[in-house]
Amino acid sequence: MEYLVTAEEMKRCDGNTIKHFGMPSMVLMERAALACARELFDRDKQLQEAMRPFGHGPAGRRTLVVAGTGNNGGDGLAIGRLLHQAGFPVDFCLPGNKERCTEETKAQLSVLSRYGQKVMRKLPEGEYDIIIDALFGIGLTKPVEGIYAEAVDFINSRNAYVLSVDIPSGIHADTGEVMGCAVQADVTVTFAYRKLGLVLYPGTRYAGRVVCADIGITEESFLGNPPRIFTCGKEEAAWLPPRPEDGNKGTFGKVALLAGSRGMAGACQLSASAILHTGAGMVRVVTEEGNRGILQSAVPEAMITAYGQWSEAFEKELLDVFSWADVTAVGPGLGKSDAARRLLEMAVEHARGSLVVDADALNLLAEQERLLEKLTAMQQDPEQRRTLILTPHPGEFGRLAGKKIPEIQKEAIPLTREWAKKLHAAMICKGARTLVGGPDGEMYLNMTGNSGMATAGSGDVLTGILAGLTAQGMDAFRAACTGVFLHGSAGDRAAHKKSEYSVTAGALIEELDRLMPQRNAEKDLCTDGSIHYEKL
Repeated sequence: MEYLVTAEEMKRCDGNTIKHFGMPSMVLMERAALACARELFDRDKQLQEAMRPFGHGPAGRRTLVVAGTGNNGGDGLAIGRLLHQAGFPVDFCLPGNKERCTEETKAQLSVLSRYGQKVMRKLPEGEYDIIIDALFGIGLTKPVEGIYAEAVDFINSRNAYVLSVDIPSGIHADTGEVMGCAVQADVTVTFAYRKLGLVLYPGTRYAGRVVCADIGITEESFLGNPPRIFTCGKEEAAWLPPRPEDGNKGTFGKVALLAGSRGMAGACQLSASAILHTGAGMVRVVTEEGNRGILQSAVPEAMITAYGQWSEAFEKELLDVFSWADVTAVGPGLGKSDAARRLLEMAVEHARGSLVVDADALNLLAEQERLLEKLTAMQQDPEQRRTLILTPHPGEFGRLAGKKIPEIQKEAIPLTREWAKKLHAAMICKGARTLVGGPDGEMYLNMTGNSGMATAGSGDVLTGILAGLTAQGMDAFRAACTGVFLHGSAGDRAAHKKSEYSVTAGALIEELDRLMPQRNAEKDLCTDGSIHYEKL
């Protein structure tokens, strides 16, 4: 698990390191500078080795430091000094008013002057191989304008290798928003923890390669109040439930899948297949009669309850299905007919156990104000509350929350947290960086997945994964985090084998199989390349 921090959280952590633990701020600044310098030294070593066969001397070292007046600028000045001491030709430019510099940055200016280095006020006309962007750090809250916008344009217009200190200047540390203009970095060296703006779009596109450097600020500096947003790297394990060796199909859960209006058998097929491939013991698909034949052929393992005209007999059969199932998933390809509305209403009112709400069911829920109020009231009552997962994309979320898509995208984190608490649910806000909010305020930001997953049926597969995991006893938040991680990982594997242009929903299920653990009969361990069991 890796924390992702806001500017306020990072400032608090940094301040606690200095004030509570007594670590001098200049020591932290020197460590930050050394981490950045090491990144450039490593690059320089590779460059010089590549040039040696051609008989060239040291090349590619002309460096410009563009510094601001805050501590980020002080970091940059210290980096430039370390490069100068290592033999790099370094120029320094501080476009702002030196009188407004922080005490630490003034100290760095004083050190530079004693080394005989001059700091320019105006941007130079020369060419450089390396530019160190140290204009603004994580404290930026207003658009970049005037001489600072000119400095950003200058950096971006040069054919130089750009290292941004902590975050590219012009990127909002909490949202990834471009504040007027922003530096396009080749590499960003950030300190202690990755900032949200480095992983959220569009900020992540400006950051280039991100290196998270240890400078001596540790989790202890949160003083028992850690950040509420976390992620897992692509190489880390998901939290899959264990598989008891003496289990049976009932042990691993029974799922009722309410999906597929006429002509939408594909949504049923993809979701049902994903449920089974994630490890659930049984699935019963409740769908329109016209989909029966296709499903029996495509997913012979699934049981089918089909309806034509709505009737009392079908309602009784549906109640039996709800009584049988541990989890009910509703929405994929469901449509918005009267029958679809009735299915959703009965699922909300009568389904026992867990409930996963997706796709058309979310749109119906947004239109049925009384039903949404009823679901909310049930979730607020501990005696009626159930495990609940909702999976809206920004459009569906907007209809639920009464907001436009740009508003949802801009306010995704607080809105996801708000609705997770309101419905006491795991709220999944799907997107390039999918968010999962939990009822207690916790939040997971998913880093797996790619643009190839923006394809028909991808969401149906996710619904099946979520239902399959929940059927095996996982709580809503844990299942949602694991589900989106697995879903994105399958997409990454599919894109690696094909391309992001060629990923299909069916390919996600194929790769899901390869992500599932396989037991080693002798050592009871998982084979290489699969996700490991967690010992619960």
